[in-house]
Amino acid sequence: MQAAKLIVIILDLISAVLLTVVITLQSGKSSGLSGAIAGSSESFLSKGGSKTLDARLARVTKWIGLAFVVLSLVAVILVSAAAK
Repeated sequence: MQAAKLIVIILDLISAVLLTVVITLQSGKSSGLSGAIAGSSESFLSKGGSKTLDARLARVTKWIGLAFVVLSLVAVILVSAAAK
């Protein structure tokens, strides 16, 4: 039980670091205050759909975020089970 708890916590820490890195690599969705007021000059069709780096990073962020949440819940369950 201790080995499983340690593995889950290490995987959770790795996913947290990866999530931080992937979020940091993403570019902003607007161009500051002028983009919020006047709107962005880029349209949805001109971005290239899922072929852009930002789209790939957004997809990876969702999966790593999901893994982080699941691993965190499993870690809490394992720690609370070991405390009983």
